[in-house]
Amino acid sequence: MPSTNGHGPKRVILYARVSTDEQARSGFSLAQQIEALRQYAAREGYEVLEEVLDPGQSGASLARPGMDRVRDLVATGGVSVVLAQDRDRIAREPAYHYLLRKEFEEHGARIRAMNDRGDESPEGELTDGILDQLAKYERAKIAERTRRGKLRKAREGKVVTPTPKYGFRFNETHDGLIVHEAEMTVVAKIMRWASEGCGANNMRTRLHAEGIPTPKGKPVWDRPVIRRIVASDIYRPHTFEEIAALVSPEVAARLDPDAEYGIQWFNRDKVTSRTVSEPDGSGARRYRKKRTSVRRPKEEWIAIPVPASDSLPRGLVDQARAVMEASQPSERKHLTRPWELRGLMRCSCGSGMQTKTTQPNGTRKYHYYMCARRVKRSGLSDCKEMALQAHHVEPVIWEFVSGLLKDPDRIRAGMERLIEEEQGAGRGDPEREGRAWAEKLAECGRLRGAYQDQQAAGLMTIEELGAKLRGLEEARRHAEAELAGLGDHRRRVEELEADRDALLDSMAASVPDALDSLTGEERNQVYRLLRLQVTPKAGGFEATGALAGVLQPGTDTLEEVPGIGPATLEEIRPFATV
Repeated sequence: MPSTNGHGPKRVILYARVSTDEQARSGFSLAQQIEALRQYAAREGYEVLEEVLDPGQSGASLARPGMDRVRDLVATGGVSVVLAQDRDRIAREPAYHYLLRKEFEEHGARIRAMNDRGDESPEGELTDGILDQLAKYERAKIAERTRRGKLRKAREGKVVTPTPKYGFRFNETHDGLIVHEAEMTVVAKIMRWASEGCGANNMRTRLHAEGIPTPKGKPVWDRPVIRRIVASDIYRPHTFEEIAALVSPEVAARLDPDAEYGIQWFNRDKVTSRTVSEPDGSGARRYRKKRTSVRRPKEEWIAIPVPASDSLPRGLVDQARAVMEASQPSERKHLTRPWELRGLMRCSCGSGMQTKTTQPNGTRKYHYYMCARRVKRSGLSDCKEMALQAHHVEPVIWEFVSGLLKDPDRIRAGMERLIEEEQGAGRGDPEREGRAWAEKLAECGRLRGAYQDQQAAGLMTIEELGAKLRGLEEARRHAEAELAGLGDHRRRVEELEADRDALLDSMAASVPDALDSLTGEERNQVYRLLRLQVTPKAGGFEATGALAGVLQPGTDTLEEVPGIGPATLEEIRPFATV
């Protein structure tokens, strides 16, 4: 292969990312990026080491499976360049470019993008840095214009949601809703069943039996969806007078005084989403979306009137709401039972396992651990994992764990492994990242003062100052969130270290035989200190956390785990399923 520097071909990693699930499903953008990168690499004489894809991942976070793969490859050495089509494919936040660039330089690699304007000189880096900031500022302006445009349309009484609610369709201009009678008939059924005292589980079973698909076309309805339909103001008729008190006079003037309307609320909740990465207890990592929702003050809500359906009288909707609200349990039944594995069991399908108690025909109570997906869907789930009887499962797990607790060296090795995994969760140097984000905060403060001075000197308008200050405020919040995340990471490591010390001290101070006298709640606390998670497998269980391996019936050992060694069991008792 030809060389670009006279010392042999450079080894390059091709990195492509798309930011939305729609793009990830279509695959067009990823394919286009990779094809362009391949052509560029061939033209420059690069040797492609690996092609790494990040479908459906946001550039506002470094917690991405593909980026973690790139960082791991760079850390092993032998990588000259990480190549992306555009700089914002690597990261949308300029500070992330700085962090990755410094990290890669330590291993002899550098970041290149096909749209780089500068070179490796200080002037070139300055040029690219300025362009990154300008691109971020432009994105912030677009986001702000979009937000303000949606608020304006909502205040004008126009619908601004991307998809219509169940029972409605968009009008021809796509800014209003019209009633879809076929779906509204289903809503009326749900309201009638709720007013008669049917619970969400019962209604879900009836809907499934009648072959009525969910709003997203799935065969089985979720209970929260049913409850939200009953509670939503979009299906509750309101008089013209009630609507007029919530909207502007201009919007009210376009309404029919003799008609009734539902209300679709806009700007009611502030929802933020971010990707978090965490160890899975077995040496790998798992990624999940973390969403937080905060209800805004009621005076910030915007009411959008929508047509009401004749099949939904107000009395029916109000009665359905009242009955469903009254039927909600005030407290969990059978909470006093000492469930040893509460919150620690995970089904083989990936869902958590919930506790469930039954008492058929008034006889004795039976206690089970059951897949949350099956509980949620009342047997309509595709999960085939059987429920596990608590009095069979709990002794097996405790026999295994208590046997290891009598060997502190194994516990220490397992906890040390968890601490090492958590320390490596950031994939970078926490101190260096902390300094970078602290510098970003200081820069925001300096720029704020500079912009205000320029406005005072007449070099920019009030509107321009406001736009720049909003961009700085976004950058400041982002930096503070990243610093908070680093603080959370340090606290998790400190908690693991404290749990390790507390557990070892407790085991050293106790008589081994006294372990068997611990109550169910005390055993649950020990499991949580060990970060134990138990998953049923074919003929046994898989344990992750400070203890890892697979219990297999018919044997007397646990599969070997590096750093822990085999755990011996005198007997593996079978567990019962139903």
